[in-house]
Amino acid sequence: MTSSAKKIRVLIVDDSASVRTTLSDIIGSDPDLEVMGTAADPYIAVERIRQEVPDVMFLDIELPRMDGITFLKKIMSQRPIPVVICSSLAQEGSDTVMQALEAGAVDVVAKPRIDTAQRLQDSRMRICDAAKGAAHARMRGVKREAPTPTPDLKVEAKLSADEILPPLSEHRRQSLIARMPVTEPIVAIGASTGGTEALREVLEALPANSPPILIVQHMPEKFTSAFARRLDNTCAVRVKEAEDGDLVQPGQVLLAPGNFHMLLVRNGSRYTVKIADGPHVSRHRPSVDVLFRSTAQAAGANALGMILTGMGDDGARGLLEMRQMGSPTLAQDEASCVVFGMPKEAIARGAAARTLPLSKMAAEITTFGRRAALGATA
Repeated sequence: MTSSAKKIRVLIVDDSASVRTTLSDIIGSDPDLEVMGTAADPYIAVERIRQEVPDVMFLDIELPRMDGITFLKKIMSQRPIPVVICSSLAQEGSDTVMQALEAGAVDVVAKPRIDTAQRLQDSRMRICDAAKGAAHARMRGVKREAPTPTPDLKVEAKLSADEILPPLSEHRRQSLIARMPVTEPIVAIGASTGGTEALREVLEALPANSPPILIVQHMPEKFTSAFARRLDNTCAVRVKEAEDGDLVQPGQVLLAPGNFHMLLVRNGSRYTVKIADGPHVSRHRPSVDVLFRSTAQAAGANALGMILTGMGDDGARGLLEMRQMGSPTLAQDEASCVVFGMPKEAIARGAAARTLPLSKMAAEITTFGRRAALGATA
């Protein structure tokens, strides 16, 4: 971080003094971030915002004098600010956190865990990444120039999908392409910041007989089950948090569980999913790169790859591998993204054959399923 680079200013709103201190220490340890202030309740937060508008606000839901959801709605209606929900309810998989995302929050993280050095490091990585992603979020009705942080030289080296699944040699790739059987169509989707609402828009537009869909959305452990339940209640397709060995079936969406990787496995002409532990890949667990690589190797041209809104580059390499195996690949366009990070990286690498607005993604999934069905019966 050079002295002239503008840091991302973060306001922390939490009624626990210890949490405010821990978050301040974590955020302050990143050279791209700075804590501009803290507040124990929404009324104090309002006074802070009147003095200086933060780039990002970390907000707890359970607060004195005014609950976090009510405060969030007021902020979004009066002066939208990128908000990251940081709550113990995320660890519990509470549906209340879903309400916060629907009210305008751009991301959710669990409160930092400091009981072991590894958990502290995992919390630091997730919290700092969430702050940077939120700072670049496009807020509806607000024109602003997002901070442009310099690369964090202290960040740990990112591991690749090689840690979970070996890559294919060129000979092996060509052999698999030549011998890949025609199977039912599969759709693999990756998303991060802003992805919960993007996924909701896509899935709610799908008919009940849609092809099977596998999703990696960066979010905390246990929260994925609440997200899946919420979607299952509003979508024609069935949505569930994936479990190891789940059969991949038409009309069903499997969401990778938080803190675990999800891989596609083919057995003859049928598919199942494997839920695997392991290190963070591309700074995430679950990782889109892991899902996409496994889908490329297991399904080849039988699969459609889609990368939606999100910060960073997770999924770009894996989407390229899908395209190299014959899969049609799509990236969400910049205009409809909350954060045009992951799609931009995929486009730059030549991984995305086409870009589309979010509003057209559901139709592409339906069309892909119909074409695959015609091809299988031809």
